[in-house]
Amino acid sequence: MKYVVAWEPRRNASEEALDRSLQIFGKWSPAEGSNFLEFFGRVDGGRVDGRGGFALVETEDITSIARDVAVFNVFFDFNVYPVVDVQESARIALKRSTSVAVLADGGQVRRDMITQLPARRF
Repeated sequence: MKYVVAWEPRRNASEEALDRSLQIFGKWSPAEGSNFLEFFGRVDGGRVDGRGGFALVETEDITSIARDVAVFNVFFDFNVYPVVDVQESARIALKRSTSVAVLADGGQVRRDMITQLPARRF
């Protein structure tokens, strides 16, 4: 399962505390079972200032993410979101739309309602 982990510095975080978090991050390694696929810095308000970010994490055990972020809870507020690849999301939405269309059409499945989305990798 994939998750997006988002973080922002705590409101009362000083520059010294954020510097300390970077020192800890430099020595940190993910919990066993967590695969951090990519890290992203925030770019909003026309600035790139290290004031938060995102990580894409793959794991079968959500508690491994809890262990990973616990190290940094004193510095940052975290949110964790389960995500799926956009192709899977589109398939789910299409299936839901088709189900609604079938119900609206009196329960009859029409050939034009059935569509296959190709799996694509970028």
